[in-house]
Amino acid sequence: MKIVILGGTGFVGRHLSRHLTEQGHQVTAQGRSAFKDLDHLTQLIDNQDVVIQLAGANIGERWNEAYKRELYDSRIATSELLQKALAKANTPPERILAASAIGIYPQRPCGQPLDERCTDVDPGFLGHLGQAWEAANAQLTPAPLIMRFGVVLGLDGGALAKMLPAFRLGGGGPVAGGQQCFSWIHIDDLVAAISWALGQPTLSGAINFCAPEPLTQAAFGRTLAHALGRPFWLPMPEVALKILFGEGAQVLTHSSCVVPTRLTELGFKFTYPNATSAIKHLVSRA
Repeated sequence: MKIVILGGTGFVGRHLSRHLTEQGHQVTAQGRSAFKDLDHLTQLIDNQDVVIQLAGANIGERWNEAYKRELYDSRIATSELLQKALAKANTPPERILAASAIGIYPQRPCGQPLDERCTDVDPGFLGHLGQAWEAANAQLTPAPLIMRFGVVLGLDGGALAKMLPAFRLGGGGPVAGGQQCFSWIHIDDLVAAISWALGQPTLSGAINFCAPEPLTQAAFGRTLAHALGRPFWLPMPEVALKILFGEGAQVLTHSSCVVPTRLTELGFKFTYPNATSAIKHLVSRA
């Protein structure tokens, strides 16, 4: 297929572009420059079989009011421009896959999982951002498959890449008490799941792209420390997180117990279904 990935130069986009190219697809990966104007975006998507919309500023940064606006605009404004480009294209794509995130779900402790049947939205900023993002994508034609990503684990981007330096130095420990639930996915499983979804032309609605075994942040940290042969002892209190990340600290304190019911029921097989296997594989490559 001819596939254009918008937001294709970021962490997930780089891996996905390489994977789909290896699968024999003709892939065009574009960063933020794809959205410089309507005509440019229209030319990019015209005569493509699939558009994969991944565009969005990094959620794991320090937030202030200006950055919160960037988080919003880089998701909602880009999807609104994509809607106009789709309407203008001579030969628009037959399918659209659009990213979202599990932060849209209400917070739950581990042991109380939520899946795609949940229609409630978290009342905080992450929930409202996800709701607005998905509402913007719902206006696209054809109707997109909504991919709700968990925390993506890889060595060259995302949360794990930020955690590894401190853990290697023996500075790992529970964050804000460590009892918040952590729903994640190995980058290899994520790109494999997206590739698998491309082969399921009747898929629609929202699907959770996260591993089937969420765990507490403390349990995840202990698993990582053990894999590195380092101690797990230095706590990071919530007040310190707020000093470092401002309101963005909620990304680390948000408790997401989310499972991929639709993926598993439809037959997708995870290579790394639990944190031990995922971390062992990643650390062995570090």
